[in-house]
Amino acid sequence: MPWEEAVMPTLTSSTGGMPALEQATGHAAHGAAVLQYEWHGVPVVAARGEYDMGSIAPLADALEVATRKDPKVILDASGVTFADSTFLNLLILTHQAGTLRVVAPSPQVQRLCEITGADSFLEIRGTLEDAVVS
Repeated sequence: MPWEEAVMPTLTSSTGGMPALEQATGHAAHGAAVLQYEWHGVPVVAARGEYDMGSIAPLADALEVATRKDPKVILDASGVTFADSTFLNLLILTHQAGTLRVVAPSPQVQRLCEITGADSFLEIRGTLEDAVVS
């Protein structure tokens, strides 16, 4: 099942079951994809694929747009298969611009945060629900 089909049906608002999507964009660059939407009124950016200097721009743009809308932003990093220092730098910059919550980071992202100590200041949550209510 494509990632979009697996995620999209779960995006419903708490009122009336109508879709909570405000903006959805997909970008493909070097195996990377970005989707933006709102979950219970909080901007969410879902990242999938590999992120390095050649593929970070769509994710950076999405996080910037989300941060302008609301200082509380959620990054679903569960589908990130590769991330280097460019990705980590983007997380740090976004965290400095507002309140970034990283949800369900993939093992690779979790390890990157642990090795660099970023897990000591980034707000890492296990689920989307945990990130929204905290």
